[in-house]
Amino acid sequence: MPQPFTIRLGAAALLAAALSGGAARADTPPDCELCAQWNAPQKPYQVFGNTYYVGPKGVGSVLITSPSGHVLVDAGLPQSAPLIAASIRALGFKVEDIKLILNTHAHFDHAGGIAELQRLSGAPVVASASAALALATGQVGPDDPQYGELTPFAPVPDMRLAHDGETLSAGAIEVTAHVTPGHTPGGISWTWKSCEGKVCAHIVFADSVGAFSRKGFKFSANEDYPNVLQDFQRSFATLAALPCDVLLTGHPDAADVAARLARPREAGKSAFVDPEACRKYVAKGRDNLSRRLATER
Repeated sequence: MPQPFTIRLGAAALLAAALSGGAARADTPPDCELCAQWNAPQKPYQVFGNTYYVGPKGVGSVLITSPSGHVLVDAGLPQSAPLIAASIRALGFKVEDIKLILNTHAHFDHAGGIAELQRLSGAPVVASASAALALATGQVGPDDPQYGELTPFAPVPDMRLAHDGETLSAGAIEVTAHVTPGHTPGGISWTWKSCEGKVCAHIVFADSVGAFSRKGFKFSANEDYPNVLQDFQRSFATLAALPCDVLLTGHPDAADVAARLARPREAGKSAFVDPEACRKYVAKGRDNLSRRLATER
């Protein structure tokens, strides 16, 4: 199995990023209307088997555990990092035992807490090549549909590149990367298996499939990201075809997590199991894109 390429930024590279305006302090709260709502505390909970939700209420972060080390998927906002660390500890696990931090895409609401959680754990971060460029400077490039409207975040100094279909190992955990661009050029969705006794579930942490952009960006014709529509279609097809028993997303409301948590306790962890969840998620994404394109005519 090929090992992912490692990127380590030295002090000079980090200083250059800071001087260029690409860096932000890890404790600098982003200025956005929804941030307080997104970062509302959420009690951590078991999703299925060794998969646990550890993020705040509105931005997803998931811990996959094993006796030989853990994997963290996404890290919320810059101010989410202490909440995520506290949730991990509340479950009885150690932040220092995280072996990999996976990123779906390099926006401040999903990557903002990565630098701090990397500092606490010492774990390398895994992202696509495109996302790694944004993570290295703390801001996205012009090809991102939301370029110019996103808050910068603290840059990440130690990264590994993941490629489509590549399986990475961390202790007893195996996670597979699936390139799913469109929302951003560097989007990746992650899959793994979690088991409870002899019953195993295919878990999908799906990247966003929402067609959101800066003012003036057109998905129907754009020079900065000319392949955006083809990328969306590729991502829809990829996610719809994945084995998917449990869907998790960067914003939990996209996977109806609140409704599942509210189900009667006797439903147990099976409340999260829905073999149609990924296809429903894709259908919503297709509808969102169609409605957006209709406004551009």
